[in-house]
Amino acid sequence: MTGGTGCIGAATVFKLLSAVNAADIRQIVLTSRSGNPKLLQLWQRDGLDARIQFLNVDLADAAAMDTAVKDYRPTHVVHLGALQSPACDADPIRGMQVNLGGTMGLLDSVRNHCPQLERFVFASSAAVYGKRAIYDTPTVGETATLAPPNLYGVWKEAGEQLCRLFHEQSGISTVCLRLNTTYGPGRDVGKTSAPTLAMKRVALGAVSGQTLPFQMPYQGKENYHYVEDVGAHFAGVCLQPFSGFGAFNIKGRTIEIADFLQAIRRAADDSDCGQFCDFKIAADAPENLFVYDLEDEAIDGAFRDMPRTPIETGVQLSLSKFREMAKAGELTAAG
Repeated sequence: MTGGTGCIGAATVFKLLSAVNAADIRQIVLTSRSGNPKLLQLWQRDGLDARIQFLNVDLADAAAMDTAVKDYRPTHVVHLGALQSPACDADPIRGMQVNLGGTMGLLDSVRNHCPQLERFVFASSAAVYGKRAIYDTPTVGETATLAPPNLYGVWKEAGEQLCRLFHEQSGISTVCLRLNTTYGPGRDVGKTSAPTLAMKRVALGAVSGQTLPFQMPYQGKENYHYVEDVGAHFAGVCLQPFSGFGAFNIKGRTIEIADFLQAIRRAADDSDCGQFCDFKIAADAPENLFVYDLEDEAIDGAFRDMPRTPIETGVQLSLSKFREMAKAGELTAAG
C-alpha cells in the first residue's frame, strides 16, 4: 500500500484487518516518505498489528519503488500515495513526478515482478470531473465528461488511463475509486480538509475552554464521505471478487457547506460544547472547485456492503474522537 500512513491509508488498513477474511492477510507493507504511524494509531489504539511493515520510500523514486516491489512481490496493491491539490499547485513538476510518474513506475514494477498479482486498486478523485456547472443532469455518473479543474485532477485522470492500459496489457483486475471530500479523524491536509478542521477547532475549544474561530475558505455544495467509509471502500474493492477494469464513485452525500456546519453545531450541542462553535463561511469565499451530486449506484452493482454513514452520525463520531484526542494532548488545530 503506497501512502499507507496517510488518512485514507490508516482507515484502509483498519478495515482490511477487520475484514471477514482478515486472517488470510499475511503481511501489509506500507510505503511512505514519513513512516509515521500516528494516523494508524487512531484506529489501532491497543497497538499496531504485527503484520504491518513500514518502508520509507518516496513514490517518485522509481528505482527504490521497483526494489520494494521486487523484494515483497505483493498479491494485492492499493495505490493511495499522492501529493494533494495545494502541493500540486505550489510545485507542479513535483506533483507530476509523484502523482503521474509514481503511478506509472509502480504499474511497470508490478507488471515486471508480480505475475501472481490479483488486484490493483488506484485512489482516483472526483477532481477528474469538471466543475458542476458543465453538467446539465441531476447527478454526475462515471461515464460523464471528464474535464479536471486543476492539475491534481489532470494527474488523476491520467492515472486512471494508465490503470486501464495496465489491465488491458496484463489482464489483472484493476479498480479506480473516485472520492471527493473525506472528513473525519486523520483528515488534516488538502484543499477539502476544511470541514474536518472546523470540527477540530470545536473539540480543542471544549477541552481548553477557549473558543477557536474558523472560517470556511470556500462555499456552495460539497460531496462528503466519512473517512471510515472510505477505508471500507478501498478494503472492499481490494478483497472482494472482481474481474476487469472499473472506475467507480465512492458512496457519499451532497449537501450545502452551510448545512454541514449546522450538523457540527447540532453534534456540539448534543455534547454540551455548542458554545465553542464559532465558524462561518468567509465573506470572499469562492465556490467549491470540485464537482458534487455524484452518482454511486455502480459500485453497489459491482461490490457488496459498501457503507454510507449518515453525515449527522459521521460528524458525531468525528467530534467525539477529536475531543478524546484533545484531552490526551494528541490534537492540534492544523493536524
